[in-house]
Amino acid sequence: MTFLSLEGLSKHFGTHVAVDGLTLAVEKGEFVSLLGPSGCGKTTTLQMIAGFVEPSGGAIRLEGRDLLAIKPAKRGLGIVFQSYALFPHMTVAANVAFGLEMQGVAAAERTRRVGETLELVGLGAFTGRFPRQLSGGQQQRVALARALVIRPQILLLDEPLSNLDAKLREEMQIELRQIQRTVGTTTILVTHDQAEAMALSDRLVVMNHGRAEQIGPPHEAYELPATPFVASFLGRTNLVAGDTVRPEKISFAAAGLAGKVRTRIFQGNHWLYQVETGDGLVTVIRQNTGEAMPREGEAVYLVWDGVPPHATRGVSAKRTEGS
Repeated sequence: MTFLSLEGLSKHFGTHVAVDGLTLAVEKGEFVSLLGPSGCGKTTTLQMIAGFVEPSGGAIRLEGRDLLAIKPAKRGLGIVFQSYALFPHMTVAANVAFGLEMQGVAAAERTRRVGETLELVGLGAFTGRFPRQLSGGQQQRVALARALVIRPQILLLDEPLSNLDAKLREEMQIELRQIQRTVGTTTILVTHDQAEAMALSDRLVVMNHGRAEQIGPPHEAYELPATPFVASFLGRTNLVAGDTVRPEKISFAAAGLAGKVRTRIFQGNHWLYQVETGDGLVTVIRQNTGEAMPREGEAVYLVWDGVPPHATRGVSAKRTEGS
């Protein structure tokens, strides 16, 4: 039996269709990301699972039970919001213990579970501090601990890392994935960040205009995009000689598609190029290996291989029809 299932889930706000017949099966322990641009329906979907928004149609089932018939507070879900929503007047320990108090858990058990969960997120030494005394990353860990301590059946994450700077965000992505694997809690993440979703997820649900355009493992969605939208949304892409080609798949060679380097940008671990060719402007990403690289204005040749024709040409054809 599927652990969590969304069956034809829909939500209308007047004449606006926010979610349009979404069907998704999530297995126990799986990490699934709802990914897409603003207004695609991903947050509304999460809010329907949480019980904050009532669906216009469809069903949500958890281990076969009708989740829509259960009040939000009784659904057994842990939720981490973008703003963290910590109580400023409470210590770290009190913030994490709050949900257990609402459940009527005895004091000794509360203390034990709060301590274990704070150790899990690396904050065992911060129990007596207040949110204002914590960094953004530490506040995020407190919010995560508060959601996990109640031992939820599902962990819902609503853009939880979006307020962090780029370096800390990367670090927290790694920590979040490690914590999720350790605990094994079924997790659904809402994000507009493609890199974040691909780094964390077992599967992606790429959404656009309320519909799922592709559901599958990150590498599959990236390498075998089902629609032009998915191809363009998941990182940079080129339409070259009838194929959709990712910039990192393109190499410089002694022969191939002729071009001239218009722009060369150093980005630390890689070089970003724009090359003018007879097929248009092509974006190229090459790893920084320390070897000499073509300069701006230099004539070059481009080659690529290993791109499945049945995947890329299907996307290209759709693009041509829609142009």
